Amino acid sequence: MQIQPLEQGNLSARAYYSIREGLIAGNFKPGERLVMQELADRLGTSVTPVREACLRLVSERGLELRSGRFAMVPDLTMSRYIEVRTIRIALEGLAAYLATRHITDGDLASLEMLHSKFEEAERRNEAVAAMQYNREFHFTLYRLSGMDMLTAQIEGLWVSMGPILNLFYTKGQNKYLGASAHLTLMEALRDKKPAKARKAISDDILGASASIMEFIDSREKVASSAT
Repeated sequence: MQIQPLEQGNLSARAYYSIREGLIAGNFKPGERLVMQELADRLGTSVTPVREACLRLVSERGLELRSGRFAMVPDLTMSRYIEVRTIRIALEGLAAYLATRHITDGDLASLEMLHSKFEEAERRNEAVAAMQYNREFHFTLYRLSGMDMLTAQIEGLWVSMGPILNLFYTKGQNKYLGASAHLTLMEALRDKKPAKARKAISDDILGASASIMEFIDSREKVASSAT
C-alpha cells in the first residue's frame, strides 16, 4: 500500500486527499480492509483525521464503513462495475466533447507525450506504470473541458474505478487496453471534432469492458462455489 506521510495543516483534508489519491491510483484493491490506526501511522497523524477522511469517502461511496476501526474498499461486483462504467461514459465523453473547444497545440503535445509513455509501459508489460500514464492522459484532457465541477465528478468515479483496474490488470489481464482509442481521440481533438472525441472516450472505456466483465464473472463464480 503506497501512501505518503502528511505535512502539518488541515490534517483531515490532507488525509482525505491522500487516501482518495491512493484509491484513484489503484493502490488499494476491492475488498481490502483499511485499518484506521495503520493508516494514521503511515500518514503520521492521529486516528481522528483519518476517521473523518474515511467517513467522507464513505459518503462518496468510495469506501464502506464496517466498524469504528476500519473501512473497506467496496468489493468487486458486476453491478458496481456496470454502474461506474455507464456514468463514466456520460461524464468523460462530455469532458472530451468540451475539450475540443479549448485544446491548443501545446495541450496536444502534452497528450502525445503521455500517450507515448503509456505505450512504452505497455510494451514493457508494466501494468502499474501504464495505469498511471493512462490516468494522466485522461485527466490532462478532462481539465481542458474548463469545468472544474465536471472534472471533480469524474475523479469521484475514478475513486471507484482505480481498485477495479488494480485487480484486473494485476490479477486478470496484464496488458492495458486503449492505445488505439487514444490515437483516435487525439485525431478528433486536432481536427476539432467534438462528437468524434466523445465517441473515442466511449470506445476507450468499452474497449476493456468485455474482459473486465469476464474477469468479474469468473471471480463471482469462484466465490459462489466456495460458499
